[in-house]
Amino acid sequence: MGKVMSVVSRQINRFNVENRAHRVLERDKPVPAPKYESNLRDMERTIELDPKFLDKLNRKDDALDQRLKSVYVTSEDKFIDYGIKRNQATEEKALPIDRRTPEDFEFGYKEPHRVAPGRCTLRQALQFITDHQTEPEKWTAAKIADEYKLKPELTENILKYFRSYSVYIPDIKQKESILTQAKRKMLPESSNKPKGDE
Repeated sequence: MGKVMSVVSRQINRFNVENRAHRVLERDKPVPAPKYESNLRDMERTIELDPKFLDKLNRKDDALDQRLKSVYVTSEDKFIDYGIKRNQATEEKALPIDRRTPEDFEFGYKEPHRVAPGRCTLRQALQFITDHQTEPEKWTAAKIADEYKLKPELTENILKYFRSYSVYIPDIKQKESILTQAKRKMLPESSNKPKGDE
């Protein structure tokens, strides 16, 4: 429905366009835009104060025109020269020789070179968490907080709620022996007795 309405409205707007355009062009003077009452009052006050105001407004001021002709603007902007030089440099620039993709960062992001006090990087956090897990007497929360310049309560919470992953690889031989022992226990007692005893 919207497309039909747009087509119809376009046809109505274009109807008799040439005749309407000729009528507008044949008018002697264009109709000035309507003025607000406050603007008209201001004009009346200005004309009362200076009756020759409209003449001054419509007459060309030669002194002002001469001053305007004596003004020259010269641009000394360095940005234009820089842009031209940069474009020339990029055209002559050679393509890169090494087209390999860059290696990924160890933790998925580039670590900052400088760490603000009260903050730590992921690498540092993993380091002091594993240190605390391996030697909790040596690496206490207070010592870690002093060394990494962290708040003690924040360090305690980190050590309480976060752990580094530990890999557990089960022994296959031990697993097989546990399974065989379980199978033996499941066999009935009567099958273990020799047949000649009955």
